[in-house]
Amino acid sequence: MSARNGLYPRPAVVSGHICLDVIPALRALEGDVASLLAPGKLVDVGAAVLSTGGAVSNTGLALHRLGVPVRLAGKVGEDLFGRAILDILRGHGPGLADGMIVAAGEASSYTIVISPPGIDRIFLHCPGANDTFAAEDVPAGALREAGLFHFGYPPLMRRMYENGGAGLEALLSAAKAAGATVSLDMARPDPNSPSGRADWRAILARALPHVDLFLPSFEEILFMLRRDKYEELSAAAGASADLLPFADEALLSSLADEMLSFGAAVAVIKLGEFGLYMKTSPSPRRIAASGFYAPRDPAPWTGRELYVPCFRVEAAGTTGAGDCTIAGLLAGWMRGLAPEEALLGAVGVGACCVERPDAVSGVRPWDDVQRRIAAGWAQHPPKLAAFAAAEASGGARVWRSARDGERRETFS
Repeated sequence: MSARNGLYPRPAVVSGHICLDVIPALRALEGDVASLLAPGKLVDVGAAVLSTGGAVSNTGLALHRLGVPVRLAGKVGEDLFGRAILDILRGHGPGLADGMIVAAGEASSYTIVISPPGIDRIFLHCPGANDTFAAEDVPAGALREAGLFHFGYPPLMRRMYENGGAGLEALLSAAKAAGATVSLDMARPDPNSPSGRADWRAILARALPHVDLFLPSFEEILFMLRRDKYEELSAAAGASADLLPFADEALLSSLADEMLSFGAAVAVIKLGEFGLYMKTSPSPRRIAASGFYAPRDPAPWTGRELYVPCFRVEAAGTTGAGDCTIAGLLAGWMRGLAPEEALLGAVGVGACCVERPDAVSGVRPWDDVQRRIAAGWAQHPPKLAAFAAAEASGGARVWRSARDGERRETFS
């Protein structure tokens, strides 16, 4: 069964990583970061901002602000930080914290964000209860209720990647067996951590047969599937550490093909300021098997290769932009939209996000985003210029590959 007339007959259950961000206000530095962190030094700072972070908070609250019914399923400790996380979630709407797991005797995850003006941020992160999150922490009843089950940031959750990803596979397969559309977002592991040493190609080969929409960033999937290429491009990027300029059509298509070969129906690669790239299964049967919110007509989603650049905005911050972009895509999918419309909605929601410094307050209701697109919202020039332009709603453009439209029946 699919969504009809823009309604959401079943909620989205958003699960995975959640933490408390503690962000002290810092003045511009007179020296470098090393001078800020000198041993024994007392640094005078301003008031701290407390906000929730992670996929459960960012994607879940963005879906809520878009008008999608949402259940949140993250894990916190029975401590002061855990109570703060729950209070913040409740402040966004009644019932949003009702599905959260409170683990006695465990510490809640938190991040100290050191962000001096004009200098890239430093994160001091405690994974806390995220590391003990297990497949059985999501009740079977929540999975049966879900029309869409979204899971985010397994590389930051130890029990999801240890033992070859057995816990991640168990959770996603249970959601798929319950009939939900299943989507998965990633995070880039620290190369020197246990997560960074995990065999992510093998983990994804186990997980993706149970995933309908797979939504990593370019850096994340390059790290996981092309580690040698990741290190080569990192060396070429130098101090900037920005790999996005190296993303081209051939590399994106190759990465997407591998994700689809593992079993995903739709592979979306987030390109930050450059937009979104998407490639879909050539099998209409695989698209039709995408759970409760599968498209009523799989043809528009079958064998597609599309790219959409971002909309122009005055950016105040990029916190949560990728998570909010995912929320926009999922909302479009749940509404039964064509892929061009869903992609435009995704980058529209992401653009609204970056107009505010925090993760979700810039996100507007879905219809407001659509009106802004229809009014002629300007887009950045496309990075992937080899793609051919195709008109979409409101004069905004999605760019179609010359290979788009191929139909090969390979799924069985």
